[in-house]
Amino acid sequence: MNLAAATNENLANASNTLIYSSMAVYMLAFFAHIAEWVLGSRSKVGRTAAALKADSTVGSSTVKVQVAQQGGTAVLERPEVITRSAAGTRDVPDGPGAAGGTFKGDLWGRIAVALTVVAFAVQAAGVVARALSVQRAPWGNMYEFSITFSTVAVGAYLVLLALKKNVRWIGLLLVTTVLLDLGVATTWLYTDSDQLVPALHSYWLWIHVSTAILCGAVFYLGAVGTLLYLFRDSYENKLANGGTPGKFATSVLERLPAAKSLDTFSYRINAAVFPLWTFTIIAGAIWAGDAWGRYWGWDPKEVWSFITWVAYAAYLHARATAGWKGRKAAYLALAAFGCWLFNYYGVNIFVTGKHSYAGV
Repeated sequence: MNLAAATNENLANASNTLIYSSMAVYMLAFFAHIAEWVLGSRSKVGRTAAALKADSTVGSSTVKVQVAQQGGTAVLERPEVITRSAAGTRDVPDGPGAAGGTFKGDLWGRIAVALTVVAFAVQAAGVVARALSVQRAPWGNMYEFSITFSTVAVGAYLVLLALKKNVRWIGLLLVTTVLLDLGVATTWLYTDSDQLVPALHSYWLWIHVSTAILCGAVFYLGAVGTLLYLFRDSYENKLANGGTPGKFATSVLERLPAAKSLDTFSYRINAAVFPLWTFTIIAGAIWAGDAWGRYWGWDPKEVWSFITWVAYAAYLHARATAGWKGRKAAYLALAAFGCWLFNYYGVNIFVTGKHSYAGV
């Protein structure tokens, strides 16, 4: 074995070690997030923060003005104005977050985020080591795609946190998903480091696949927001109709952002990344023209990429149409993300096409 081959093998082994190490740190972050939610459930703030405002008026704006008398002069304090974006929406404040407004819960939440940052750095180093071991982009098969996908998903989450966005409620679901993703990747999808077929030796591999990974990671965050929106919306509906949610639902759902906030978050995330998904398909077509001599050939991967594009386009159109706001549009968003998942897992595993030469 020559020196170069030995170096590549050492890098591949280092990559595997780093990926497994990141899983260990993610597990610690998972337990820290659990502690944050458990401690937050004991907070009085967490038990009452999501209650509906008793003085809100459906379909209108409410203005409260307090007048303080100072001698003979009336002083108007700043009024509280509650506005509505559409008929039928509820004016419900965002919940206090997983920590429930408690100091201990917030401390564990910060520990969870810190551990997530460490795990992300270790996992990213593992992806880089994998790339160095094969001297190419580290997404030539499903194993490499999976470890890169979860790395980018965590990175996108941390960027939102760094921008001071209220997204820490995603943490537990994200870390759980990453652990499942890495578990599947290392157990069933693992492929030894190897070179790709000549058709993939192109700079388009860096452009096309990297944008596909970024789109999938951001679409995932949007799907999490959409799913939680459906649960939170049902919770708010039950409260508005005089119902009494169960203790578990009350403990968890009241600490999430309001349904309106979750809906807005998901819409903005999906709308922001949709143009990049459009570019991904265009870049893939250009690469196909270089590699196979045609831009479009109805290959299963091409077909499902286009189906995913149509599904998200339909969602964005429906979301911008008054009659399809809320739950109907949310179901369409989840169906669109389901198309993306099938495009990745289903097509790669169960369907044979021109994209099958990389194996799993």
